[in-house]
Amino acid sequence: MDPERLALFIPAFFLVSISPGLCMTLALTLGMSVGLRRTFWMMGGEVLGVAIVALAALAGVAALMLAQPLLFSVLKLVGAAYLIWLGVEAWRSRGKLAAVPDDACRPQISRRELALQGFITAVANPKGWAFCIALLPPFIDPARSLPLQISTMIAIIVLTELFCMTLYASGGRGLKRLLQRGNNVQLMNRMSGSLMIGVGVWLAVG
Repeated sequence: MDPERLALFIPAFFLVSISPGLCMTLALTLGMSVGLRRTFWMMGGEVLGVAIVALAALAGVAALMLAQPLLFSVLKLVGAAYLIWLGVEAWRSRGKLAAVPDDACRPQISRRELALQGFITAVANPKGWAFCIALLPPFIDPARSLPLQISTMIAIIVLTELFCMTLYASGGRGLKRLLQRGNNVQLMNRMSGSLMIGVGVWLAVG
């Protein structure tokens, strides 16, 4: 990728990534419920999913996937149902994503579950596929090394996504501390649960 295209691609992808969406909302929600450190496991799964989507888009596989909407529908509905279930449990102050007072204990959602949650959200988001198909190919220069350009774009995408999700998750962590100071743990659970349900509905109907 030549310097001019690179200078355009970095801010373009940053503006898209930083805007509120499925993955950013999920990062905010998990920042509230499980904290920033554990949210990094979700981020790991999410950036893996985004990298796969970007690679598929650049390889032309995405066009085939979009021609088979049933594949998307099944994955979307499974992922959406899981997120909605987690949100309902959190709203009822139950389950592994429900926040509790600092002196209480509860079972924690596993790292694998967090990573899978991020991966499903990224891969099952058709808007992410459409975005990669529309945005990434125009930045490819046929006269330059294709593997080098693709690896550069993937690296930029992964780092940008991590940075933006960290900002959102940090905001959720700050909100959690604010609410816990006032002993409003149930309110925080309902806010977190409502956001999670919203992400699930968004994924199902998007």
